[in-house]
Amino acid sequence: MASKRVAVVGGGAVGVTAARELADAGAAVTLFERGSVAAGSSGRAAGICYDAVADRIDAAVAAAAMDRFRSLAAETRFSFTERPYVWLARDGDEGRAEAIEKQVPRMRKRGRDVAFVEPAALADRFPALRTDDVAVAAIAHDAATTDPATYTEVVAAQARAAGATIETDTEVALAEGPAVTTPDRVREFDAVLVAAGAHTRKLLAAVDVPVPVKAYRVQALVTEPSPASSDAPILYDATAGFYCRPRDGGFLVGDGTEERDFDPDDWDRTADEAFVTSACDRFGDALAREVDVPAVDRSWAGLCTATPDRDPLVGEVAPDLFVAVGWHGHGFMRAPALGDAVARMLLEKDVEGDSDGWIGDALDAFDPTRFDGDEEFAVVEGMTVE
Repeated sequence: MASKRVAVVGGGAVGVTAARELADAGAAVTLFERGSVAAGSSGRAAGICYDAVADRIDAAVAAAAMDRFRSLAAETRFSFTERPYVWLARDGDEGRAEAIEKQVPRMRKRGRDVAFVEPAALADRFPALRTDDVAVAAIAHDAATTDPATYTEVVAAQARAAGATIETDTEVALAEGPAVTTPDRVREFDAVLVAAGAHTRKLLAAVDVPVPVKAYRVQALVTEPSPASSDAPILYDATAGFYCRPRDGGFLVGDGTEERDFDPDDWDRTADEAFVTSACDRFGDALAREVDVPAVDRSWAGLCTATPDRDPLVGEVAPDLFVAVGWHGHGFMRAPALGDAVARMLLEKDVEGDSDGWIGDALDAFDPTRFDGDEEFAVVEGMTVE
């Protein structure tokens, strides 16, 4: 029996994961990437991973992804640094404080290793943090930081070793068939998976398949090295509206979200001066008074994708045409699990009978045909406490 011929469009974390799983299962896979592997959102991602989510399906997806990250780190040069994740609300922010108080019991019900932490205990464990006005804080122990670009490169290499062809610097368009049009010819496949992030909507529009996806802009910076980063956690300050994590001896600080639709071919990849100033101020306010705020080393902007209900679109959107998009900034964190899941669906495996248990439920919940595709909706960032 001939191998199933599959095209994967997009060389980010989800695309290379799906390509590897497809190749491992015996499919004849060609992955097309308009630039280099990890050149898009995956290469600009924060590299924060955790399973501290309250929704049943999201919790299962996150736990599966964490297991797969750890397995990859044990077998390759990919590095996965275990690091607690702390999220908090400050005095006067009653709404977010109440939300955190409700989140933790729900997460614990899902088996997540999370707990409330008193401000004094938080200060003792993480002396770089300012805690004198913390109203409520929680800590997730199953969390880590990593380099998304390295993950994508390592998994792409595994996909190649399994027999996948990866064609970089190759811009494509979709055609009926299913087929992919490259600069030199039309190439037909048995199935096509589009995992092209912010470009997904434009690609699918060429074959008259509407999807309710919008691209929104986010920003981040990395500071110069700081001794305070050596024992710092991943932090999300819900009141100030930013996150940070140790990186390269300093800190990565992120947010700068612009909640509107952006053209993926026409946007500014340079961080705004106003964002850099604001992020430094908010980050500095979150540090203990005796900690010097490090200077900025570099900054950048990236694109995330949003959907009407803040859940991704994963699955078959038209006959033999599949999609994986709409991550609200959490695509890298979910990539090992949902890249695998969409590959299983594409190969028509019995996902509901899979030993992992969650795959069928996830694919049902994230079915891209749950929308008409032309919905009007407001962009809402992914890193929020409600």
